[in-house]
Amino acid sequence: MPAPTRMPLLLLPGLLCDGRLWRDQMDGLADLVDPVVADLTLDTSIQAMAARAIATVEGPFAVAGLSMGGYVAFEVMRQAPGRVARLALFDTSARQDAPEQAKQRRGLMSLTRSGRFKGVTPRLLPRLLHERNLYGPLAGEVMEMAERVGRDAFLRQQEAILKRSDSRGDLGSIAVPTLVVAGEADVLTPPELAREIAEGIPGAALHLLPGCAHLPSMEEPEAVTALMRAWLS
Repeated sequence: MPAPTRMPLLLLPGLLCDGRLWRDQMDGLADLVDPVVADLTLDTSIQAMAARAIATVEGPFAVAGLSMGGYVAFEVMRQAPGRVARLALFDTSARQDAPEQAKQRRGLMSLTRSGRFKGVTPRLLPRLLHERNLYGPLAGEVMEMAERVGRDAFLRQQEAILKRSDSRGDLGSIAVPTLVVAGEADVLTPPELAREIAEGIPGAALHLLPGCAHLPSMEEPEAVTALMRAWLS
């Protein structure tokens, strides 16, 4: 008899991230699900990103998103609520940008258009990684990941993020098993934003990871994989 097919796990990367963000979880969960990393580099709206991601999987699926990927995950829930079986949200927010955040984002876009795209620099790393990871191999991997995504995709992603919907009004209607995770040291999407999401989704489980900032799937891969195994089981 043919082996039973595993449910797809749709993995949604963050800004300037690619499949490396989820590499360890793809390896650690392959016996439970069929992991698929969505390409979020091609579109200028969260809605288009979500539609493209949904089209890569068939039938019911689980979805996990980090940061910008979390914004896309909320949109996936809006576009395909009957197909999403489980939802995991990492270091993200249900809110739109505050005015100062939007101003900073537009400033980065302007610099990038003028030819000064620098990806993730050593100066930016303290906003992404815990201090214990700033001078090790992980820092280099984060910078290399951003270079692979590149200038044009960065501009498309920033445009999409600026136009994203406020998802707070949707939280109460999410009725699938939901995992919410954040690094305790995350300054980009602080733990209180994860707490707001978890408190808004009925039955959601919240986990704050010590020794992590904005990229726990890379900083604490074993802990994240263990949480996801429990969420999928």
